[in-house]
Amino acid sequence: MIADANLWNSLPVPALLVGEGDVILDSNPAAESFLNLSSKSLIGSSLWDKVMIDAPLEEAYSRAVTYRSSLFVNDVDVGSGERPPILCNIQFSPLSGQDNTMLMMISPREIANRVTVNQSSGKAAKSAIGMAEMLAHEIKNPLAGITGAAQLLSMNLSSEDQEMTDLIVDECRRIVKLLEQVEQFGNLRPPLLKPMNIHDVLDRARQSASVSYGAHMMFVEDYDPSLPQTLADGDQLLQVFMNLIKNACEAGSAGGSIRLRTFYDTSLRVRRADGTHARLPLQVEIIDDGPGLPQDIANDVFEPFVSGRENGTGLGLALVAKLIGDMGGWISVDSTPGKTVFRISLPRAPKELPMTDGDN
Repeated sequence: MIADANLWNSLPVPALLVGEGDVILDSNPAAESFLNLSSKSLIGSSLWDKVMIDAPLEEAYSRAVTYRSSLFVNDVDVGSGERPPILCNIQFSPLSGQDNTMLMMISPREIANRVTVNQSSGKAAKSAIGMAEMLAHEIKNPLAGITGAAQLLSMNLSSEDQEMTDLIVDECRRIVKLLEQVEQFGNLRPPLLKPMNIHDVLDRARQSASVSYGAHMMFVEDYDPSLPQTLADGDQLLQVFMNLIKNACEAGSAGGSIRLRTFYDTSLRVRRADGTHARLPLQVEIIDDGPGLPQDIANDVFEPFVSGRENGTGLGLALVAKLIGDMGGWISVDSTPGKTVFRISLPRAPKELPMTDGDN
């Protein structure tokens, strides 16, 4: 249908050709990736059966086809049966030289919005880290004094009273251990970026989970073996994967499943702080079938001290967002009851950089 196939396939936004009877005639690779549907399943199907749009567009679209006019729809949720909806702008335009044929272009708004959220979350995480380190340092000193005083008191007390001083000492030591964890949270070195295989790191995290906190879950691997290397810090990337998998295991019930999916998506580009653009084509998704995130925190889960668990600190996902941001990537989440998807997008390693010894 499109005269220049190279141009059609290179369009960075999802695009569909829609013919008479609202039947899909063609789709570009970006549309297949966005909808998570192959061209074979799209072509020949009704537009409204394959593309879920949260707006009554059929009549307005029919008028646009009849009068050969354009139709613009802003801020609507668009999805498919294979992916959750996200906020988009949609444009329909008549295709020149083709009667009753319309070009549909979908512009996801999640990229710009969520990159901004990731950047702000990273700054907030750094502020929280600094405050946490200061508090940890200041609290540990009086705790040492309390512990010493309780130990001195216990020397002249009966065995029954010593139980109380022992309790004081034990609780002080427990608090010190918690504070040491907070200090470790703030002791983050800059990432040491090297070319590496995403699947090697993901497998290490999966194996660790499957013999400990994830022993009650079923892991499903859906890997794209053709993925090129990414440029990342192996230790920090492992920390990210283990944190997200642990959260997924805690959200799921016994017998539930966690799907680890990797794929290549060329449509994602982000603007760095210095104004340059970067492509993040390597995608990793960690998908659980738990109850989903509470709606009141779903948009703020990467902010420090926001947690959906009763005893959660709210630092885990803030740390994840910071680590991914420092490595030049980004993270997003889509959550509905029964399906929560954390997606990590990472850069491709430059071809001129060889893998170092020990990296697979």
